[in-house]
Amino acid sequence: IGDEIAPRIEDAVQDADLVVLAVPVGAMSAVMTQISAQLKDGAVITDTGSTKRSVIADIAGLIPTGCYFIPSHPLAGTEFSGPAAGFPSLFKNRYWLILPEDAAQEHVDRLADFVRSLGAIAEFMDADYHDRVLAITSHLPHLIAYTIVGTAVDLETQLKEDVIKYSASGFRDFTRIAASDPTMWRDVFINNDEAVLEMLQRFSEDLSYLQRAIRWKEADKLHELFTRTRDIRRSIIDLGSQPRMTGSARYRGVRTGFVRVAGGNSLSPAADLTADYLLPIFLLPLHFLLYLKRCCLFPHSMQTARFVQHSD
Repeated sequence: IGDEIAPRIEDAVQDADLVVLAVPVGAMSAVMTQISAQLKDGAVITDTGSTKRSVIADIAGLIPTGCYFIPSHPLAGTEFSGPAAGFPSLFKNRYWLILPEDAAQEHVDRLADFVRSLGAIAEFMDADYHDRVLAITSHLPHLIAYTIVGTAVDLETQLKEDVIKYSASGFRDFTRIAASDPTMWRDVFINNDEAVLEMLQRFSEDLSYLQRAIRWKEADKLHELFTRTRDIRRSIIDLGSQPRMTGSARYRGVRTGFVRVAGGNSLSPAADLTADYLLPIFLLPLHFLLYLKRCCLFPHSMQTARFVQHSD
């Protein structure tokens, strides 16, 4: 994880060229207030939060003069949190979204070079677009997973026991993300409420359509829905198998330095899960895939990625 574990967060950031705030989004402001006086001139501050508008609103005004805040969000990780959940290939071939805002290009390039040195793929977008994309690809699936587990818990005793006993891989895979840190996800939903509620409303309308089709035994509608969803699922798999930037083209030289980590379990190895984990194989998630397609969150409509390649 690092070369040194500091007993206090103020000690961890002293003389740091880059400070990464890997804490729940609801704690960003308090942490930034605590460390601001210890930041050295010229330091770059970034974060790993899953919401961006709220983080920018909370801490942009707390950045000391002479320091530079560049929000970011690595799309990597598991349902586990804390330093012990990290592993060497955590960011390899995973997207790391960077929000340049008004930062000078030289500072953006420094951060992009750093994340590439971890094996990540740097992409750039603005805060509003980020929060809408993550609302459908990450936040809504987590909300659905929490809800399904809650529904199972509320079943009568015998049925609940059998649901747990006979859970197939589809149920287990889909509800795996419901094991994620509750504090982190509480803060995500509170701080990205507008985008999440928008996507939840649209999803609920589509789910009502599916409910009616089942009630009235409209087999043709169901078959058409599942056929289209299967094709969307396959397109996602094909996208995931496309070659990504590898080798020296991603790096500018070798990154060396000293890493100091604040003690405790508040640091997360990553802020989110990727869409790779959100593709289960039973009724509700099948419909969810169709919803992804309707929301146009596929490469032909996404903002153009900007990669900077270096040969030295």
